[in-house]
Amino acid sequence: MTEQKKAPIYKILLPIYKFIQEEKSGGLVLGIAAVLAFILANSPWSQHYFEFFQQKLGLIINGKPFLNLSIHHWINDGLMSIFFFVVGLELKREIVAGELSNVRKSMLPIIAALGGMFFPAMIYFIFNPGAEVSSGWGIPMATDIAFALGVLYLLGDKIPLSLKVFLTAIAIVDDLGAVLVIAFFYTSDISTLNLGIGLLFLLLMFLSNRLGVRNIVFYAILKIGGVWTLFLLSGVHATIAAVLAAFMIPADVKIKEDVFNARLKKNLIQFKNADPNHLPIVTDEQLKIIDRMSRDNKKATPPLQRLEHTMHPFVTFLIIPIFALANAGITVLDMNMKSLLETNVAVGVALGLLIGKVIGIVGLTWLSIKLKIASLPQGMNYKNLLGVALLASIGFTMSLFITQLAFDHEQYQMQAKIGIFVASIIGGILGYIVLNKNPSTARKK
Repeated sequence: MTEQKKAPIYKILLPIYKFIQEEKSGGLVLGIAAVLAFILANSPWSQHYFEFFQQKLGLIINGKPFLNLSIHHWINDGLMSIFFFVVGLELKREIVAGELSNVRKSMLPIIAALGGMFFPAMIYFIFNPGAEVSSGWGIPMATDIAFALGVLYLLGDKIPLSLKVFLTAIAIVDDLGAVLVIAFFYTSDISTLNLGIGLLFLLLMFLSNRLGVRNIVFYAILKIGGVWTLFLLSGVHATIAAVLAAFMIPADVKIKEDVFNARLKKNLIQFKNADPNHLPIVTDEQLKIIDRMSRDNKKATPPLQRLEHTMHPFVTFLIIPIFALANAGITVLDMNMKSLLETNVAVGVALGLLIGKVIGIVGLTWLSIKLKIASLPQGMNYKNLLGVALLASIGFTMSLFITQLAFDHEQYQMQAKIGIFVASIIGGILGYIVLNKNPSTARKK
């Protein structure tokens, strides 16, 4: 047993580390944050809960406020930009060397995802054709990958790997679709000057990538200080800046795998042969060898993957739960059911997610197979495809986010949130039941 394992702090950190590594943990933390928001919104502290997120934070420059936004606004445009940055990193990774890198391999989840976006939007619009509420058509298009995969991983070995990969690929395409929808349909009046300068910063990131710059701090300064700030001031939603900036992060290695292996073996031999001092600290010679190994590790790892690996737990266990805490609060104690049903926003969102996702994903998948455009992955059948489609109707995080962009009217926001919650809960439960009762999905041990 090493000294680290003997340390008391190890006993404290080990369960936390194991929890973070669990695939279902992100969905669990997100669920707790959503429940907490609901409890606070219907508690004696509800007024303080809502007022807290309306407090303003900003800078004073030459006596004038700059980016003086509410905490709620900072969460949705600031923290969620970090979430979208990680989404962008995942998208680029999948396009470069993942599920979306092979056109034939990715065709079925792409078609399924497109169906899972089109039909929900169409169903919503059928129920809400009026100009005042029609802007909510983008709300039921989204899938919450954290919740959906969380439910999927609860089923353990009953689910084949191909099914998890298929759902992940659908969610990735879904995220890309949501980003495009936000960019083209939920962007306010544009300041051409600020947008132009922001694009110049983006171009600088691109040129730096091509020139071989790999310093993550350098890209962070350009992304936050340049692209994000100027896109926010331009009127183009800041989350778009985050995704575009993510695509500028280098995705290649500086030293190839075989070179890295050779250097690693050489460094290990040198470290082994270095004279030890039998003290808690290493010798100067050992320190130089460790430093070379550390530099080689960085050169052998693409900055894109290093960033994604580092930021993913931060986004999953802090940013998304904070977003849920700020946006999932619905007051039901004094809710006026009559005003709730004045429009079909809640019905359109709920049916769009529940019915539209199933029709779109299952229907277009079936059609693609019949037309021999693609084939079902090994281990999948139409029954577990139905289960995946139901899990895809969990639209929590992204749907709530688009709700804030689609409606300024608080009543419409509340109606949309109720539709999201109802569909997400029903879809999650039904998806779990369908997949849990499907014996053909069990893995052979």
